[in-house]
Amino acid sequence: MFMKHFLSAVLLMACSNLYAQNNLLDSLYIHEVEAIKEPAKVLHAEPLYIDLIRDLGARKGEKEWNIGFGITDNKSYDIYNALVEYEWAPIDRLGFEIELPFSFYYPTEQNTLAPQSKLNSLKLATQYTFLVAEKAKTSLAIGYIHEFEMNEFNHYKKETVFTGNIFNPFFVAAKRWGQNFHTLLYSGPLLEQHFKSQNIHSLWQINSNFHYMIDGTRNFIGVEFNKQLQQSDFDMTIRPQMRVGIADNLLIGIVTGIPIKRENERFSTFFRLIYEPKHK
Repeated sequence: MFMKHFLSAVLLMACSNLYAQNNLLDSLYIHEVEAIKEPAKVLHAEPLYIDLIRDLGARKGEKEWNIGFGITDNKSYDIYNALVEYEWAPIDRLGFEIELPFSFYYPTEQNTLAPQSKLNSLKLATQYTFLVAEKAKTSLAIGYIHEFEMNEFNHYKKETVFTGNIFNPFFVAAKRWGQNFHTLLYSGPLLEQHFKSQNIHSLWQINSNFHYMIDGTRNFIGVEFNKQLQQSDFDMTIRPQMRVGIADNLLIGIVTGIPIKRENERFSTFFRLIYEPKHK
């Protein structure tokens, strides 16, 4: 009986020590991001598919390289997506981004006419965090993305390289609940204008996110709900995801896409490699 109580006490102490150690590690990591440097910054989990231009509350000198690759299963053809992007913060709280997104199409059914492969656009973006509330663990930001849409590769010699513009202002609100749970809302209109027709096609994006960050690490698991509204049509893709650190300044993100309606797009997979060079 004595041995049984002794082992129970030892197990209880071990669990308590492990819990305390995890809380300490998590507190130290949050402290590293939020308290060591000025100005104020709240640690938030950044979604992997619709990612931010720069961290909310970005500090001057921060920079990041992203390389992404994805596969989408459509009804009659597959889409292979790739991207290269660079983010940097020239001053506190202000971020810029340059991105080159590519799409390559391959038919999966005979007698199917798939779109032509292309560099989708030259994508330029900026984002400013206008509120960092440390006590409330909340950050608010506004931003703007401008895309110069581009033609298919095999049309470069016959037609103009650029075919239109995409205008996309957006708003971001993020809050951390305690030390581990993160929520974020990213929303704004998207206006697409084609040079030939001069018609403007519009839709509204509403992206909501929930993440759980593992104690003492930059690793997380979570889900994005990417929603689009246009006239009477509503589409949503659920994207479970995880991010894992493989070195001090190198992370990999893995995303799965599950559309709620399989009109054309089916399941998809997306990978993001994130490299953050050290800065002063």
